[in-house]
Amino acid sequence: MRINKLEQWRAEGFEPSNCPVRQVLDKVSAKWPTLVLLELQPGPQRFNALSRALPDISKRMLTQSLRDLERDGLVDRQVFDTKPPSVSYSLTDLGHSLLVPLLHLIYWASLNMEEIGAARRTFDNAP
Repeated sequence: MRINKLEQWRAEGFEPSNCPVRQVLDKVSAKWPTLVLLELQPGPQRFNALSRALPDISKRMLTQSLRDLERDGLVDRQVFDTKPPSVSYSLTDLGHSLLVPLLHLIYWASLNMEEIGAARRTFDNAP
């Protein structure tokens, strides 16, 4: 028997309007935080390296994405006492654990991109 997770949550008193899972997924499912997490997967990166790796992102958006990820405990920010100070960003254990389902989703998307594209074209061309 297949359990409908939403029905189960509702039976436990769950309210969709203040869902904590939704709060996390809203941040992580956005374009830039996901790409930042993927860039940090191999290891720590400095701000300018991330900026070069993601050339379409503005410095302001990169800064905000890193702050949001740090706030959620997914990214660690380390400041080095140099002149000028340098900063390095890395994934926390929680951030690494998020990559597991995220990489599965990316794999699923890559397997189904053509089918999704065809469905969109069919939908967009429907009368």
